[in-house]
Amino acid sequence: MLLENKVCVIAGTGSLRGIGYAVAELYARNGGRIVVTDVTLDDAVTDAMRGAIAKRIGRTPDLLGIRCDITDDEACEAVMRRAECHFGPIDNLTNCAGIVATRGILDIKAAELARMLQVNLVGTFNLCRGVLPRFREQGRGAIVNVASVAAQRGGGLVGGGHYAASKGGVISLTKTIAREFGPDGVRANAVCPSMTDTGMLDGNMPADRYDAIVADIPLRRAARPADVAGACLFLVSDLSAYVTGATIDVNGGSHIH
Repeated sequence: MLLENKVCVIAGTGSLRGIGYAVAELYARNGGRIVVTDVTLDDAVTDAMRGAIAKRIGRTPDLLGIRCDITDDEACEAVMRRAECHFGPIDNLTNCAGIVATRGILDIKAAELARMLQVNLVGTFNLCRGVLPRFREQGRGAIVNVASVAAQRGGGLVGGGHYAASKGGVISLTKTIAREFGPDGVRANAVCPSMTDTGMLDGNMPADRYDAIVADIPLRRAARPADVAGACLFLVSDLSAYVTGATIDVNGGSHIH
């Protein structure tokens, strides 16, 4: 198993349809001890996730759920403390939390821009800053930040300019962490999915627009959450031991550049 007994913190796991859930399931399948966190997480959601994973992998996962608003840096620090108290030293962090909205730039209100940046970029920063001192002290650790193809192509599919900008910031943050903390044995990489069949499409993608986009994708389908999870697994495992500062595209060929 690629992650046997590894302690894996995964943010953005509030929906069983989401990338965060798919990451948690795949990491658990590969032997990981899982800490999931989301602003909507409660005992019922955690139990549902544990049950869903158990049904898929054939055993009950070692899973801890922690409710957290990632825009609160102290709450992010508390997640890391609870994870350590429960499981021991953290081995990797995967940031899947985020929000999306489709707006033209001239239609984006100041409050909408602030909220998008606060969740997608500041939230990712807070979680990374919570775990990085621990990784530095133990001389190892891996971070995967889920960004978006919108950051590479300038939006235009799902998400407006504020979404693209927030995810562009995530890519830059990831590269900076890789450069600054590489000498400490810490790796950081980004994953850029294209349109993925999750709840984030709800209300943001009319059916005819969805069909038109899929028709232009070389693989002729949208991404599945499991597709993104596979890239994340590679990047937190020892298979990518010499990969850091990279941006891995998971876009079906929709943005070949």
